[in-house]
Amino acid sequence: MGSTGTASAAGSAATGERRSAADAVGVAVLAACAAWSLITAAAHEGRPEGMLLAVLAVAAGYASGRIFGALLPVAAPCAGALAGLGLAIATPGPQISLELGHTGATAALLTLSSGAACCAAWAARPPALRLALRLLAAGTAVTAAVLGSTTGFVTCTGVLLCSLAAARVRRRALGLTGLAAAAVLVTGATWAISEDALPTGLTASLEGQLTEHRVLLWHDALHMARAHPTLGVGPGRYGELSPTVAQSLLPDGKPHSAPLQQAAEQGLTGVALLAAAFCWVLYALLRSPRSTPIALTTGAALTALAAIASIGNALSFMTVTAGAGLLAGIATARPLTTGEPDDGLDPEGRFGHPGA
Repeated sequence: MGSTGTASAAGSAATGERRSAADAVGVAVLAACAAWSLITAAAHEGRPEGMLLAVLAVAAGYASGRIFGALLPVAAPCAGALAGLGLAIATPGPQISLELGHTGATAALLTLSSGAACCAAWAARPPALRLALRLLAAGTAVTAAVLGSTTGFVTCTGVLLCSLAAARVRRRALGLTGLAAAAVLVTGATWAISEDALPTGLTASLEGQLTEHRVLLWHDALHMARAHPTLGVGPGRYGELSPTVAQSLLPDGKPHSAPLQQAAEQGLTGVALLAAAFCWVLYALLRSPRSTPIALTTGAALTALAAIASIGNALSFMTVTAGAGLLAGIATARPLTTGEPDDGLDPEGRFGHPGA
């Protein structure tokens, strides 16, 4: 009995150290993102307020998620799912542009809502409640279709399917690695399109889906990144320097791609910091004390958000960045209640410690 208690205490201490390391990495990455935006703004008289607000929204959302996830492991993600769904439905019409279609905010909110509903389902005990929460996630996908967001329908459906499949994943590290690879693939495809590096037929097909105007915005961003690879042109200055934006009827001053916007406005270091923020979230999920299905469901939702942000301006909306931080915080919180069900899975991973 004594040796078992000692081993349990040692395991809890090791888990606490891993979580502390993940939190320290997060603080360092977010601080670096804020500092770099100030540096690049000072170099080119840019406007770093947008980046600073995004960092603040992520940090506030993450902290809130850690608190509410510990106190209300089922109710918190359920409330978040309903709030995101309501915000998506109430999204005002001006977000739809004749040249670009949906900006991505609606799809992003619906995707995060679907992920939150699936996380709540995994944390719930009664089978009837689990079914109801999964039906909520399915209803979110249907809502995306009704709202005309094809991207949202695809991503919400993908998150739901990934969540259901997560129960069969033995090692969360392998699942999270696959999600990271998917994010790299989408980002690489976006960059390849802006570089005109794909075969002509494939490029023409993708441009038809993305719209020619969006691709021209990407070309402008890539041109700025090549001209200023170190510091970029300065935060918030893309709209001033883009010929495509100047000729647009309804300009919003964005290139509609988070990686390309970072490259244009904050140089390659900005892109690296954006990638580091995403990797930090995956690392925090790897070390999360929550069950593997919850970690992988959250990872799937945030990967889908990364894909949406690669082809849209979803991260320009504070509701989206705060929602992403909130979901990540809930998925990395240690509930005060014990015995999280998750179909009999160990709360610290499907087969052992959180890295399993």
